[in-house]
Amino acid sequence: MGNDNIKVLLAEDDKNLGSILKSYLEAKGYSAQLCINGQEAYNLFMREKFDFCILDVMMPVKDGFTLATDIRNINTEIPILFLTAKSLQEDKLKGFQIGADDYLSKPFSMEELLARMEAILRRTKDNQKITNDIFKISNYTFDYKRQILSIEKHEQKLTSKEAELLKLLCESENKVLERRIALTKIWKDDSYFNARSMDVYIVKLRKYLKKDPSVQLINVHGIGFKLVSDY
Repeated sequence: MGNDNIKVLLAEDDKNLGSILKSYLEAKGYSAQLCINGQEAYNLFMREKFDFCILDVMMPVKDGFTLATDIRNINTEIPILFLTAKSLQEDKLKGFQIGADDYLSKPFSMEELLARMEAILRRTKDNQKITNDIFKISNYTFDYKRQILSIEKHEQKLTSKEAELLKLLCESENKVLERRIALTKIWKDDSYFNARSMDVYIVKLRKYLKKDPSVQLINVHGIGFKLVSDY
């Protein structure tokens, strides 16, 4: 993808620095949206699709580490780069343990930020070429782009909503996918009507997955769903 197709979530509570970063990224062809605290950034992440996250560690309401953890619970693949005024080794280790792709200590040059972003995006692009939205669910193969779930010689064509929901389940395999997250991502709101609609799709997916007894789609009461499979 070209820079003009890359949408960046920028979370920085220093408004001056945030504005400078946003303007610089846009001058380099990126699309950037600026939030001044972690909760605002999380809410925006839930509403819109982003390709890259730049998160300040020290932010009010929700700090960068907590925000990154919440984002990783929803999306395990999106690149995350931390900005911090600290250079402590334990902070860097914590960031990488959460799932950061890189770490940049303040003050930094815009050129270094851009170079690190481009390096991360190259790695991400290479990984995407390998996976190409193909998921393995025990003995099943799920081709997200073609919307086909297959096992042995049997192929099941999925609807768009079924494919979107199964993709979210695959991305959080063996972890709980919260109902509100799935509803917000796919249906855009968590109304009662949409929740009942999602339940219907869960029943359909469970039916499609019953050909392999090692795969289970479990209801986690009051929270959401968990796709469990043996490898």
